Amino acid sequence: MNTRTVQVNGLVFLCQCACDTLTLTVCVVSAVCSMGSRLYSALAQTLSRNALPESEYLEQMDHEEPGDQEALLRECEKALRRRPARLHRSFVFPKGRVPDKHQQPIRVMQWNILAQALGEGKDNFVQCPADALNWNERKYLILEEILTYEPDILCLQEVDHYYDTFGPVLANLGYCCTFQPKPRSPCLGVKENNGPDGCALFVRHSRFLLEESTCLHLASATPLSNQVAIVQMLRCHDTGRRLCIAVTHLKACSGWEHLRCAQGSDLLRALEEATEGTRIPLLVCGDFNAEPSEDVYRRFATSHLGLDSACKLLSPDSQSEPPYTTWKIRLSGESCNTLDYIWYSCHGLSVDAVLDFPTEEQIGPNRLPSYNYPSDHLSLVCDVRFCGEPDRLQ
Repeated sequence: MNTRTVQVNGLVFLCQCACDTLTLTVCVVSAVCSMGSRLYSALAQTLSRNALPESEYLEQMDHEEPGDQEALLRECEKALRRRPARLHRSFVFPKGRVPDKHQQPIRVMQWNILAQALGEGKDNFVQCPADALNWNERKYLILEEILTYEPDILCLQEVDHYYDTFGPVLANLGYCCTFQPKPRSPCLGVKENNGPDGCALFVRHSRFLLEESTCLHLASATPLSNQVAIVQMLRCHDTGRRLCIAVTHLKACSGWEHLRCAQGSDLLRALEEATEGTRIPLLVCGDFNAEPSEDVYRRFATSHLGLDSACKLLSPDSQSEPPYTTWKIRLSGESCNTLDYIWYSCHGLSVDAVLDFPTEEQIGPNRLPSYNYPSDHLSLVCDVRFCGEPDRLQ
């Protein structure tokens, strides 16, 4: 494998070329563009749209002083001053769970942010005004949501502005940034697209050391499979304990339940291999495109990994998922579904708090996306902490 570095507007890329596969790795982030309408944009266009990066992305960045998060949040608020007030959400603290005062919680955020090309070109949100999806403002709505909750671990799907927006902005704020595009992204079929969409994983340097990173093409033996996942092994600076984190986005649409199940099973096998004999706690975040009644949900809920869904803690009995994580109106009609999850290891992690979901009245009759919310999926946020015995591989 040949390796070379390329510097583009303050970002240094490590390019590894093997056969026809190109892996781009952000290694160093220096001064990125100043704030303003360009929103820290560091790249003029997406790189290598024809690459099929099934190989590993391992992103190591110098530990520089992070950018001014409060200043960027103010910049977002300024850009959105003509938009209506955003959805108000509060954290819920599960009964009977006593936080460890000696341990700083880890905030995890899971969100399908809606690919810009799909929102404007293919998804047909008939009740959403076209100007509500304008990228020049919608990107600020997305960033404002992220900055408001300040996650230590951020898992995103449908990211099609990674290289010109989310990668450089979040790297400048102190995150290690990893992106895995879909091999045959539907965004590429939209005129004037910004490249393929995919999964992205952002880990705050001040909280974790990235020890290992692997990108997967799920159920790759199936020709129709186009879904990916990122799996990373982290070590917590505060506790010295290890944590395995995964992000994925499974096949959408009804009629594809068997493929979602195959993709989920493929990911579970990879996670079992990654944590074999170690009891390393797991966090698995994603848009599974599957209701709790589907087989892929049951596979995760009953796996040997001992996983549970964090958002179930919002229900009175801690046994039911929220009634919706996505709510939209398309040409085919209204869809209100629970498709997004944060799975956590019951033996190694405890959930201290979970962000509640907005009510139907707050969302409004036109549903999502809207002037005050940028995606058709709601973000999931929870605070977790280590519990139980430390993993055996120290």
